[in-house]
Amino acid sequence: MIADLLTIVLVSTGAVFFLAGTVGLLRFPDPLSRLHALTKADSLGLGLIALGLVPQAGSIWMALKLLLVWLLVLAGSTAAGQMLARLHRAEAADD
Repeated sequence: MIADLLTIVLVSTGAVFFLAGTVGLLRFPDPLSRLHALTKADSLGLGLIALGLVPQAGSIWMALKLLLVWLLVLAGSTAAGQMLARLHRAEAADD
């Protein structure tokens, strides 16, 4: 019962962060602000969802897989965000 409640709270909070990142992507004026809002909110949102699903995992290995997926996405989104920011800065310098 407590695990179910914890799952509902964490997954719902993660979904709110995904929504906030999407709103930031649509509303912020420049590409760097949009990128910042999207990468930060989505990383936290996915982390909360993964942590919310851990109590529902059938085994410790499934829980570790969920956390591994979150860490891989965290590393990938960090690298992609950095590359996009550098590309934007290089294009802005050319103008």
